[in-house]
Amino acid sequence: MELKLPPALVFLVFGFLMYGLDLVLPFGHFDFFGRMLLFKALMVSAFVIVFISLFQFYRTKTTVDPTRPDKAAKLVVDGIFKYSRNPMYLAMLLTLLALGVYLGNAFNTLVAAAFVAYMNRFQIIPEELVLKEKFGRAYKEYCTLTRRWF
Repeated sequence: MELKLPPALVFLVFGFLMYGLDLVLPFGHFDFFGRMLLFKALMVSAFVIVFISLFQFYRTKTTVDPTRPDKAAKLVVDGIFKYSRNPMYLAMLLTLLALGVYLGNAFNTLVAAAFVAYMNRFQIIPEELVLKEKFGRAYKEYCTLTRRWF
Protein backbone atom coordinates (compact mmCIF):
# COMPACT_ATOMS: atom_id res chain seq x y z
CA MET A 1 0.00 0.00 0.00
CA GLU A 2 1.17 3.51 -0.68
CA LEU A 3 0.47 5.15 2.67
CA LYS A 4 -0.31 3.27 5.82
CA LEU A 5 -2.01 5.96 7.81
CA PRO A 6 -4.93 4.39 9.65
CA PRO A 7 -8.20 5.64 8.14
CA ALA A 8 -9.43 6.59 11.62
CA LEU A 9 -6.47 8.98 11.93
CA VAL A 10 -7.18 10.43 8.47
CA PHE A 11 -10.81 10.87 9.49
CA LEU A 12 -9.79 12.74 12.66
CA VAL A 13 -7.40 15.00 10.73
CA PHE A 14 -10.15 15.95 8.29
CA GLY A 15 -12.56 16.51 11.18
CA PHE A 16 -10.08 18.88 12.84
CA LEU A 17 -9.58 20.62 9.49
CA MET A 18 -13.32 21.20 9.32
CA TYR A 19 -13.37 22.59 12.83
CA GLY A 20 -10.36 24.83 12.11
CA LEU A 21 -11.87 26.05 8.86
CA ASP A 22 -15.04 26.98 10.73
CA LEU A 23 -12.99 28.98 13.24
CA VAL A 24 -10.95 30.99 10.74
CA LEU A 25 -13.42 31.67 7.92
CA PRO A 26 -15.55 34.75 8.55
CA PHE A 27 -17.97 33.76 5.78
CA GLY A 28 -19.77 30.69 4.45
CA HIS A 29 -21.94 30.13 7.49
CA PHE A 30 -25.48 28.84 7.00
CA ASP A 31 -28.50 27.84 9.00
CA PHE A 32 -31.81 26.32 8.00
CA PHE A 33 -34.85 24.78 9.57
CA GLY A 34 -34.09 21.17 10.46
CA ARG A 35 -30.31 21.56 10.45
CA MET A 36 -29.90 19.79 13.79
CA LEU A 37 -32.33 17.08 12.69
CA LEU A 38 -30.20 16.50 9.58
CA PHE A 39 -27.08 16.40 11.77
CA LYS A 40 -28.66 13.72 13.98
CA ALA A 41 -29.92 11.70 11.01
CA LEU A 42 -26.45 11.66 9.44
CA MET A 43 -24.86 10.62 12.74
CA VAL A 44 -27.38 7.82 13.33
CA SER A 45 -26.91 6.61 9.76
CA ALA A 46 -23.13 6.57 10.19
CA PHE A 47 -23.40 4.68 13.49
CA VAL A 48 -25.75 2.05 12.04
CA ILE A 49 -23.53 1.54 8.98
CA VAL A 50 -20.39 1.09 11.12
CA PHE A 51 -22.14 -1.28 13.51
CA ILE A 52 -23.51 -3.46 10.71
CA SER A 53 -20.16 -3.47 8.89
CA LEU A 54 -18.19 -4.47 11.96
CA PHE A 55 -20.74 -7.13 12.84
CA GLN A 56 -20.45 -8.64 9.37
CA PHE A 57 -16.65 -8.70 9.54
CA TYR A 58 -16.66 -10.32 12.98
CA ARG A 59 -19.34 -12.82 11.94
CA THR A 60 -17.26 -13.96 8.97
CA LYS A 61 -14.08 -13.95 11.09
CA THR A 62 -12.08 -11.69 8.80
CA THR A 63 -9.89 -8.72 9.62
CA VAL A 64 -11.22 -5.24 10.24
CA ASP A 65 -7.72 -3.73 9.99
CA PRO A 66 -7.78 -1.45 6.92
CA THR A 67 -3.99 -1.17 6.92
CA ARG A 68 -3.67 -4.93 6.33
CA PRO A 69 -6.11 -5.99 3.59
CA ASP A 70 -3.77 -8.90 2.84
CA LYS A 71 -4.94 -10.46 6.12
CA ALA A 72 -8.54 -10.70 4.89
CA ALA A 73 -9.68 -14.29 5.32
CA LYS A 74 -12.89 -13.95 3.34
CA LEU A 75 -14.45 -11.59 0.85
CA VAL A 76 -17.61 -10.13 2.40
CA VAL A 77 -20.11 -9.29 -0.34
CA ASP A 78 -23.51 -9.65 1.31
CA GLY A 79 -25.53 -7.51 3.69
CA ILE A 80 -24.43 -3.90 3.68
CA PHE A 81 -21.45 -4.82 1.50
CA LYS A 82 -23.92 -5.59 -1.27
CA TYR A 83 -24.58 -1.84 -1.52
CA SER A 84 -21.16 -0.37 -0.74
CA ARG A 85 -17.68 -1.87 -1.02
CA ASN A 86 -16.51 0.56 1.69
CA PRO A 87 -19.34 1.12 4.15
CA MET A 88 -17.01 2.04 7.01
CA TYR A 89 -15.42 4.80 4.94
CA LEU A 90 -18.92 5.84 3.91
CA ALA A 91 -19.81 6.11 7.60
CA MET A 92 -16.74 8.30 8.14
CA LEU A 93 -17.88 10.52 5.27
CA LEU A 94 -21.39 10.75 6.71
CA THR A 95 -19.90 11.74 10.06
CA LEU A 96 -17.82 14.47 8.41
CA LEU A 97 -20.89 15.71 6.56
CA ALA A 98 -22.77 15.71 9.87
CA LEU A 99 -19.97 17.74 11.43
CA GLY A 100 -20.17 20.19 8.53
CA VAL A 101 -23.92 20.55 9.04
CA TYR A 102 -23.44 20.97 12.78
CA LEU A 103 -20.77 23.65 12.31
CA GLY A 104 -22.89 25.33 9.65
CA ASN A 105 -20.07 26.28 7.29
CA ALA A 106 -20.65 25.58 3.61
CA PHE A 107 -16.93 25.34 2.89
CA ASN A 108 -16.71 22.20 4.99
CA THR A 109 -18.27 20.33 2.08
CA LEU A 110 -14.97 20.94 0.27
CA VAL A 111 -13.12 19.29 3.15
CA ALA A 112 -15.49 16.30 2.96
CA ALA A 113 -14.86 16.10 -0.80
CA ALA A 114 -11.11 16.20 -0.13
CA PHE A 115 -11.58 13.32 2.33
CA VAL A 116 -13.22 11.26 -0.43
CA ALA A 117 -10.42 12.10 -2.86
CA TYR A 118 -7.73 11.26 -0.30
CA MET A 119 -9.37 7.98 0.72
CA ASN A 120 -9.86 6.93 -2.89
CA ARG A 121 -6.25 7.62 -3.83
CA PHE A 122 -4.31 6.54 -0.75
CA GLN A 123 -6.51 3.95 0.93
CA ILE A 124 -9.18 2.42 -1.28
CA ILE A 125 -7.28 1.97 -4.54
CA PRO A 126 -4.28 0.33 -2.81
CA GLU A 127 -6.70 -1.89 -0.83
CA GLU A 128 -8.46 -2.87 -4.03
CA LEU A 129 -5.19 -3.90 -5.65
CA VAL A 130 -4.42 -6.21 -2.73
CA LEU A 131 -7.93 -7.66 -2.72
CA LYS A 132 -7.86 -8.25 -6.50
CA GLU A 133 -4.64 -10.16 -6.10
CA LYS A 134 -5.93 -12.15 -3.13
CA PHE A 135 -9.48 -12.94 -4.29
CA GLY A 136 -9.06 -12.70 -8.08
CA ARG A 137 -12.12 -13.08 -10.24
CA ALA A 138 -14.54 -13.06 -7.30
CA TYR A 139 -13.36 -9.59 -6.28
CA LYS A 140 -13.46 -8.29 -9.87
CA GLU A 141 -17.06 -9.46 -10.19
CA TYR A 142 -17.91 -7.87 -6.86
CA CYS A 143 -16.45 -4.57 -8.07
CA THR A 144 -18.63 -4.63 -11.18
CA LEU A 145 -21.77 -5.29 -9.10
CA THR A 146 -21.15 -2.96 -6.15
CA ARG A 147 -20.18 0.70 -6.08
CA ARG A 148 -17.12 1.91 -4.21
CA TRP A 149 -18.94 4.30 -1.88
CA PHE A 150 -22.73 3.96 -2.31
